[in-house]
Amino acid sequence: MTDSEEKKWIMSGLKSAQTAISYQNSIWSRYSNDKVDIGVEVADVFKNLFRHLPSLSNIRALSIGCGYEPQFRLLQALCDDTLYLLDLDQDALNAIKERIQRQSIKGVFLLYKDFRIFLDAKQTEDFLNTELDGKPVKAIFLHHSLYYCEMSKWNNLIRNLFNIVLGPKGAIHCVLMACESDNRSTTTWLYNYFAGRFCNHHNNQDILKFSNQLKKDLLFKRANITTKTTQVRFFVDNFEQVMAVIWMILLYPSVHQYSDSQKKKIIQHIYREFFLPKKALIQNQNHMVIYKNLCTGQKSTKNRTTI
Repeated sequence: MTDSEEKKWIMSGLKSAQTAISYQNSIWSRYSNDKVDIGVEVADVFKNLFRHLPSLSNIRALSIGCGYEPQFRLLQALCDDTLYLLDLDQDALNAIKERIQRQSIKGVFLLYKDFRIFLDAKQTEDFLNTELDGKPVKAIFLHHSLYYCEMSKWNNLIRNLFNIVLGPKGAIHCVLMACESDNRSTTTWLYNYFAGRFCNHHNNQDILKFSNQLKKDLLFKRANITTKTTQVRFFVDNFEQVMAVIWMILLYPSVHQYSDSQKKKIIQHIYREFFLPKKALIQNQNHMVIYKNLCTGQKSTKNRTTI
């Protein structure tokens, strides 16, 4: 490889670092089966809600950290009453707004807010009264959004959502990348390697461990908490798009900052280890569903792979 060729793909990788997270998420959604994987679990959540709720109508749901919401069509169809989409990414909300207007979709409301307001009980109550018209929802989704909140604060977050925003019967569905992996082809390994090497940070956001903590909490004694581990695959034959997804995985710049020299080392690794050999990126991810006052009969399962 010539110096000019190397400079070209390094510049391409650096350019992709400047792209908006909504664009990065759209590439991930388009060239991975992550949203299909999540959609399967969302469908199961609604099946259980429909089976146990006294009425099949008036389903209200809240998607927290929705992004541009590739599951939008599924959620909007299943929530025959009202769907709230909350995010702090205005570009993502604008993309949804354009679709709502273009397709004349009713009953969908966009909320530009930082979901960490739910860490505080008073702010959560204010949100319920002002944004939800004082009416709790029956389903809450946190799909790949808990990365932006320390695990030490998850308990407050989930307690407030469970106690205040979720109705007497309902469900909370969370999805998060697994925090440990020895497989160098996984998003988890890449994050731990580069964030650890350059930012002295190791992923400790373990949703499976957190689910076990909730099961011991008296607040959730009437909850049925299930977990599942799945695997998804990402591949696209365009280096700039590959790197756009890598920056999203490495939480740059929203959480971690990398110097130009560090970025170049990341780009070199991805080009040589993934792009040249045309290797797919794998993500092991964990699902947790908290059913409130619903005995679903479901048990936690492991290791489902969606291809």
